[in-house]
Amino acid sequence: MRVPLSWLREYVDLPATETGRDVQAKLVGVGLEAESVEQLGADLKGPLVVGKVLTIEELEGFKKPIRFCTVDVGTANGTSEPQEIVCGARNFAVGDKVVVVLPGAELPGGFAIAARKTYGKTSHGMICSTDELGMGDDGTHGIIVLPPEHEAGTDAIELLELVDEVLDIAVTPDRGYCLSMRGIARETATAYGLPLRDPALLDVPAPNAFGYPVQVSDPIACDRFTARTVTGLSPEARSPIWLQRRLQKAGMRPISLAVDVTNYVMLELGQPLHAYDRSLVQGSIGVRRALSGEKFKTLDGVERTLDSEDLVITDERGPIGLAGVMGGANTEIADQTDAAGAAGTTDVVIEAAHFDALTIARTSRRHKLSSEAAKRFERGTDPQATSAAAQRVVDLLVLLAGGTAEEGVTEVISPGAPRTITIPADHPDKVAGVTYGRETVVRRLQEVGCDVYGQDTLTVTVPSWRSDLTDPNDLAEEVIRLEGYENLPSTLPKPPAGRGLTERQRTHRRVGRVLAGAGYVEALNYPFIGEAVFDQLGLEKEDPARRVVTLVNPLSDEEPALRTTLLPGLLSALRRNDGRGSHDLALFETGLVFHPQDELRIATRLPVVRRPTAEEVASLTAALPNQPRHAAVVLAGAREQSGWWGKGYPTTWADAVEAARVIAHEAGTELAVEQGQYGPWHPGRCAALYVAIDGVKTLVGHAGELHPRVVKAFGLPARTSAMELNLDLVEQASAGVVQAPRISTFPVATQDVALVVDQGTPAAAVESALRAGAGELLESLRLFDVYENAEQLGAGKKSLAYALRFRAADRTLTVEEASAARDAAVARAAESAGAVLRGA
Repeated sequence: MRVPLSWLREYVDLPATETGRDVQAKLVGVGLEAESVEQLGADLKGPLVVGKVLTIEELEGFKKPIRFCTVDVGTANGTSEPQEIVCGARNFAVGDKVVVVLPGAELPGGFAIAARKTYGKTSHGMICSTDELGMGDDGTHGIIVLPPEHEAGTDAIELLELVDEVLDIAVTPDRGYCLSMRGIARETATAYGLPLRDPALLDVPAPNAFGYPVQVSDPIACDRFTARTVTGLSPEARSPIWLQRRLQKAGMRPISLAVDVTNYVMLELGQPLHAYDRSLVQGSIGVRRALSGEKFKTLDGVERTLDSEDLVITDERGPIGLAGVMGGANTEIADQTDAAGAAGTTDVVIEAAHFDALTIARTSRRHKLSSEAAKRFERGTDPQATSAAAQRVVDLLVLLAGGTAEEGVTEVISPGAPRTITIPADHPDKVAGVTYGRETVVRRLQEVGCDVYGQDTLTVTVPSWRSDLTDPNDLAEEVIRLEGYENLPSTLPKPPAGRGLTERQRTHRRVGRVLAGAGYVEALNYPFIGEAVFDQLGLEKEDPARRVVTLVNPLSDEEPALRTTLLPGLLSALRRNDGRGSHDLALFETGLVFHPQDELRIATRLPVVRRPTAEEVASLTAALPNQPRHAAVVLAGAREQSGWWGKGYPTTWADAVEAARVIAHEAGTELAVEQGQYGPWHPGRCAALYVAIDGVKTLVGHAGELHPRVVKAFGLPARTSAMELNLDLVEQASAGVVQAPRISTFPVATQDVALVVDQGTPAAAVESALRAGAGELLESLRLFDVYENAEQLGAGKKSLAYALRFRAADRTLTVEEASAARDAAVARAAESAGAVLRGA
């Protein structure tokens, strides 16, 4: 909400010395998010005056139309002689009143004005547009043409109200009443302790039987509808400068008098209004739910297919407005007589209604149609302001367009009572931990518009414009914010001792630390995906990862589902960083993925008046999707940079596999790595990752180099590698709390073996057999060489060389003991993997 300070002063008698910054500080003190103060015209210097165009000479021979004008600026130039000005705009004529900036002046942005020779003429100043004066968009994109009544030589800075301060306030969803000058003025008056001149306090005639006929068939969605009629409007009437300038400062574009007046009153009172061309409305006005599939064209020219939940304004033909959102093109106000001779609007019907906030919010989102009216209705408007707002529009149209207000007044009102809340007088004291006292509580609640009765227990009647006040805690918040959040005592919570992290939480933190220590950078991504990403990842149509949980109200229609894999977010982050010049990348993420249950269950609504039972919590949990925690890494570029220390090396599939090993080690288990083939990974460079859970070999993830098609689909660097595993399953395979290793003081015995196996035999299978055969004396095992030579080894054979380290905890091993352990390991490898000792 943009709030011009000059407009605000109409409702609150602020001290003359108060600046926008001072008001901003006061509003922040009472809980409003006053983000900034814009200084309009701060760098504008005159002379800037009204001028009358005397002559226009068209200059020939240039690429664009150029006009040489003489302009009467009165005595502003010191000579009273016509001012000669060169101008390229064409939206003005001889006799028009325009805005002229004279030599010696300075326009916004530090643009100094001086006499200069251009297009063969000397231009003594400039004829100005709204953009050049920093006034905002007026819809013309041309020279400002003023009404004829302004005298030449008049100071245009004051006339156009170019110098002002505008506060920019971010209004939170629960403070909808602040989307109006009335609401901001009320908060300002409270902050300064000054009286408020409420613009809604108007003399409004009582409803009668002569008003425009209105029928409301859904009194829940529309509990109040006011209709007034104004006739005899002059189609040539234009919005006065003061009204246009207030709209522009508030961030709205002037359109036509009738539309400008309704927008102005909406900004002033917070009540959205709509004006219909009476000659285009056929029969009585109705309010009903739309028919499913019903067609309707809104003012933006878009034909919309309506939903049965949409609320519409109708006449005997059908919809003429999407209630609370946008009017219809079939009753649009005509500005003036057009080129075809069609006359402008002279008679209008004014609508001021109160609509259900939820209905308007859903309609606005369903049609992706946001408007200033919808923004206010969905945050809650004052239902009792409709008649005052309609009267204000009528008064302005009569004053500015020469119209006549018809005597008929229509008011359709559903029965209702003010909201009352019972609250102990000391409730705000208990919430804030500060003793305010009953008198302070009553005074502060009265300042926000409440009626308060009672002593120890207060009965509070909430004002109609505060739909956000629904329970005692809301009232307590009002007292606390007006007394000042800065006055609340600062106390630190005292958590009970002995409740640290769970073992699962510790594991997750260790995994993050060990990956960071290995050179990976954590990337936190949104958990939303679009189903098209599965095609980019190359997943089969029957892949379980394609079954997703779809959100009812997603943040983006392009990503309406919850992720089943961490890879899309990480790959997008890698692509984004690579595109910005960071080519050596190693990213990781740990987070939840979501899989729908086979049976759809409805979640239990938990009570708020008591603690939910264990059965209720279990029922709610059972309705949630399965949410395992995954860990994933992506790599591209160099894993080790080259430099004076030596040559670097690029990332490979082996780095992705090693990341998985590191995670498993931190979780207290060991991975079995086998050749695999799945989705996004290259079929020849993909490792399947397994753990043993209760003795059962279980697949927990994959690692390796991504398929070239996936790399191309995501726009990734060549040879990008990735790993993803199910961290929950890895934890299940853990032997428990990771124990610190015992360090033996006895020396190690190293034995190397080279085994010849078939080329299709996985190295992991050979390694597993060696571990099983070597027994408890084996401390570590490392593959350090892979050799293939058909002439020496035979066709289809390869040699795997392993370094075995043996050590005993209580003695120095003899050569015979180490050799026996090695021979047992080789024998087990020969038995299970068909390995033959090389050279034997």
